[in-house]
Amino acid sequence: RISVSITDNGTGIPEENLERIFEPFFTTKEIGGTGLGLSITYGIVQKLGGQIDVKSTPGEGSCFTVTLPLTHP
Repeated sequence: RISVSITDNGTGIPEENLERIFEPFFTTKEIGGTGLGLSITYGIVQKLGGQIDVKSTPGEGSCFTVTLPLTHP
């Protein structure tokens, strides 16, 4: 398996939103954004036999980790 992590020092994701961020059309933006980006990414990673995880601390940032098998399932 191979893992890639992307970390930022942004506003973070509130705990109540963490369970929903991969749902289609979920967004916290009042204007702009469709809420599809993370949902599509999650679907692609799952189809490739991998997983995507997120850890986030409000006020400190988030870390997304994508783990994929080295061979296609």
